[in-house]
Order: sequence, then structure tokens, then C-alpha cells
Amino acid sequence: MTPHIGSKQLYVTSGHYAKYGKDSFQPIHTPQEGEEYMLKPMNCPHHCEIFRSAPRSYRDLPLRFAEFGTVYRYEQSGELHGLTRVRSFTQDDAHMYVRPEQLKDEFKKVIDLILYVFRIFKFENYTAQISLRDKVNREKYIGSEENWDRAEQAIIESAAEKGLPTVTEYGEAAFYGPKLDFMVKDALGRKWQLGTIQVDYNLPERFQLEYTDADGSKKRPVMIHRAPFGSLERFTAVLLEHTAGHLPLWLAPDQVKVLPVSEKYADYAKKVCEYLKNSDIRASVDDRNETLGKRIREIALLRVPVLAIVGEKEVTEGTVSVRQDGVDKGSMALEAFGNWLHETMAAELA
Repeated sequence: MTPHIGSKQLYVTSGHYAKYGKDSFQPIHTPQEGEEYMLKPMNCPHHCEIFRSAPRSYRDLPLRFAEFGTVYRYEQSGELHGLTRVRSFTQDDAHMYVRPEQLKDEFKKVIDLILYVFRIFKFENYTAQISLRDKVNREKYIGSEENWDRAEQAIIESAAEKGLPTVTEYGEAAFYGPKLDFMVKDALGRKWQLGTIQVDYNLPERFQLEYTDADGSKKRPVMIHRAPFGSLERFTAVLLEHTAGHLPLWLAPDQVKVLPVSEKYADYAKKVCEYLKNSDIRASVDDRNETLGKRIREIALLRVPVLAIVGEKEVTEGTVSVRQDGVDKGSMALEAFGNWLHETMAAELA
């Protein structure tokens, strides 16, 4: 976990201040004369400092730093939009420092991770976009042509070796390196960038990062930036659009609502709820003084995936009557119900 503020000089060194200074919150002056700090616009300079904090050997690589890091950007008020465009957001950020010969294998492992995340959340309508430099205007990028050529080639080859269908967009690279961006369409057909992987030869150069190779010589690592979710706020917004609020069972904040048919079955409903909670199921009882039909309709609007209805028959037999997303699943004994819930979640995560 890195601090929420950093020295202005840190972002001058990384190049972020020159590129994004006007879109960042202005430097904070401390009681120490001449000292300036900024709200953190990026996590990567901080991770470079961690790498640089100790001697590194070729045996240490790949070295991976991961952080759910909150960053700050001064978006214009007219650009702010729900959870998708905010001034403070959290990235599932990681930076891997690798030897040049390890680059492609590490990059392909990150592709696998992002595809796993998309599979779990049932994101099937996405495009893998290779984001390269502008063909003409090279002024907005840092680093040598040679390093850019290596980085772009590594992304193109890695995507091809994974059999990943891609599109190529010029001018969409980050200022320090090319990217493989995963663009997801929401329910309204709008494209959002979620997962991203970036190859970077330039920040290790700017921060003078080194490791000692097998022959004792000093070498420069290559840096991979990765964020499978991207902005967690944006990911949440797109997921809610994508599912229309019908979250998978494993993710739903309220997984099971227990409904007694009438007040006299409330004690049994509470017993069922307690059993589910002891089985690590998020459950609650709705025993309001309303008709069963009204409670079912209102709970459907809350997108609770599973209902457990109990009445005289269920109390007598020690069972529950189960509905999943409006579909009748029949009567189940308590233990069988708990097992069915866990098996359903396991299947969703497979």
C-alpha cells in the first residue's frame, strides 16, 4: 500500500507531471519551505521506488508488486459521470519487473488472468485492442524508438501466440508504452476500457532501475503494468449495466431471502436463516406484515437471486421451498439446500 500523496518530483521524474499535470490536483505546499506534494495520480512511480529501495538480482525476477491503489485526477465537472468518470478511483494495479527474456511469458500470464476475470463475470462482448503509438506525432511519447519497437512487438506476438482476436488502434498508447486494452460493451452498446496490460521500457530508464545479472553486470528490467478490472468503480458500473442488477449468486450482497408464509412460521424462517449464515451464506428474513405475493414482487425488484419460502409443510418436513431468479427449484432439506447453494456458486466460478 503506497501513500495517497507523493513528492511532486516523483511525478516529474516519471513524466506524469509533464503529461498530466494540468489534469491533476495542484501541488500541496507543506510547512517545510519549498516542499511540494501531490495527490497521487498514478501508482507506478511509487512501485518503481519500492523496486529501487533494495539491491535486486536476476534471481528475484519476475518481481511483482500489487496494490488496490486509490488515485486522483481532476476531471472537469462536465466530464464526471456516475461511477464511470470520477475524480477519485481505485485500480487493481500491479507492476511486474522482468528480465527481457521473461517478458512474453509474463505478459501471456496476465492475458490469462484477464480472460479468467471476464469469464467469471460473463463478459463475452469484448474486444482486445492493441494500442500503439501515433504513426506521425511521436512528440507525446517518451523513450527511444528502439524500446518502443521492442515493446510493441512483444504485445503483438504475445496476443498472436495466445490466439487472441485483436484490433489495432494507433495513437492510443500510453505516453510511456504500448498497451493491450480490453474494451467491453455495456447494455447500451457503449465501449468501456476495463482490463489493460502495458509494456514499459521507459519508466525503468527514468528511475534508473537495475538488477545484477548472472555475470555480475547491471541490467535494466522491463516493466509490465496490469489492471484486470481497471477502475473498480467503472467496473462496478459496467457490471451493473451488463447484468441489469442480476448479479451472480456468489457476488449478490443478499444471496437468499427467507420468506415465512405468515407470522406463525417466522421462528422457523429465522432458524433457516441462522443455518444459512452458519454455512457462509448471506441471508436475511422478510417477515413483514404484507402478503406473500407483495413481498415476492418487492424482493424481485431488489434482485435477490434466491428465495426460500417456508410454511406449514416446510416446518413439518424440515425443508424449504426454493426459487432461483423466479424459477421454482422445488423443496429441499436444509442441508441439501446449503449444499445446492455452494455447488451453484462453485459452478459460476468454474
